[in-house]
Amino acid sequence: MLASAVAFVDLETTGTSAAGDRVTEVAIVRMVDGEVVEEWSSLVDPERSIPPDIQILTGITNETVRGAPTFARIVDEVRERLEGHLFVAHNARFDYGFLKNEFARLERTFTADVLCTVRLSRRLYPEAVGHSLDALIARHGLADPLDAVAGGARTGRHSALGDARALLRFARVIEREKPADEIAAAVKRLLKIPSLPPQLPPDALEGVPEAPGVYRFFGVNDLPLYIGKSVNLRDRVRSHFTSDYRNSNDQRLSAEIRSLDWIETAGELGALLLESRLVKEVAPLHNAMLRRRRLSCVLRLPSLREAPQFAKVDEIDWDERGPGAEALYGPFASPRAARDLLEAIAAEEGLCWRLLGWEKRGGPCFARQVRKCRGACVGEEAAEVHNLRLATALEARRIPDWPFAGAIAIVERDATRGIEEAHVIRQWRHIGTARDEPDLAALAAVRRLPEFDPDVLRVLRRWLSEHPGCARALA
Repeated sequence: MLASAVAFVDLETTGTSAAGDRVTEVAIVRMVDGEVVEEWSSLVDPERSIPPDIQILTGITNETVRGAPTFARIVDEVRERLEGHLFVAHNARFDYGFLKNEFARLERTFTADVLCTVRLSRRLYPEAVGHSLDALIARHGLADPLDAVAGGARTGRHSALGDARALLRFARVIEREKPADEIAAAVKRLLKIPSLPPQLPPDALEGVPEAPGVYRFFGVNDLPLYIGKSVNLRDRVRSHFTSDYRNSNDQRLSAEIRSLDWIETAGELGALLLESRLVKEVAPLHNAMLRRRRLSCVLRLPSLREAPQFAKVDEIDWDERGPGAEALYGPFASPRAARDLLEAIAAEEGLCWRLLGWEKRGGPCFARQVRKCRGACVGEEAAEVHNLRLATALEARRIPDWPFAGAIAIVERDATRGIEEAHVIRQWRHIGTARDEPDLAALAAVRRLPEFDPDVLRVLRRWLSEHPGCARALA
């Protein structure tokens, strides 16, 4: 048996985009303890025109759905039938994604354990050719001639109820053809069912939301072990305890963890910024990557006649940097990381080891001797030209000037959960995050900036690049 309560689900839609298209039909076949307890289906008014090619494929026309209920009218019926059930669908990401988006449009949440019969078929029948629903129907004899003629209801192929019934029949087939332990192992692997360590209570993961945020693992005496972030806390936290996917670090965490908690954020940026701050504040044992690094540095090019220099991040007066400030490149985790980049650029651009400051002796540098230097060390290239080529090669790693006149707010909203956050940023520093106007005004008035954080710089540069226009200037 797949689970004690299973809902076989199928949808018909106006297209393939869960964010942009809408549901036109939904069907749910519920099975409890191996017995079918209900078949339910409904046409749905998508509140938009159905494209002609979709009408031909599904047989659902604009006339078919005229007078049908909107999803808003049946949302409670759908939730009641799915709650507490394993959600089973063919190409389940499609159906589950559409339902989550329909719920989200109504500012409602929907979460379920989801099993995809495409993936289940591939795992149980790896030798089979094709795992589409048509292939499964043909291979396992899942068609029922009564479907196409059942009293008035849409029950044939490409009807939601007909396809949901086919999934139920597929479940019956695998129960006959495969050993129960093989089915259970396949389902467990596909669902990534967590195996909690014995020191955690059985309900430790209950309530972890399918939402962005930060999670924290604690050891004995509430010592922080690990802090992580995700756009889907539920999936990410569960993955740490899924033995088939567990890495060595997860195995150590499972042995040491005594409790966990999480903090929801409005979106991905909030999770990234919160993770970076919390890791540096408490330095969890298993967060090596984001801890504050004393060796973090940048590269300076003091002039076109001098060798590049390393400078520690905390030696730079970031508050004083503005338009026209000295160019800085990086940041780098350590001088070794910066040197590795310089060596790669030197090899590609034919740079001189002496002008890079790596050799002090006279005569041709080592790179010149192996024909990898264009000759700055022997007077064949001016130092200014050499260093200009270096600066050009480094331009992609140049730390940009702060592109705004003052502080900005980057707003993230999640209407479904009723969360809105404004991240206040100035001079590449995250001043704080506000959830109401008074807090936003207080953060905008802060004059003493937090310590410069290279990780925050990287996050903000990427975010502003990928989300142009997301920033709002603050007075």
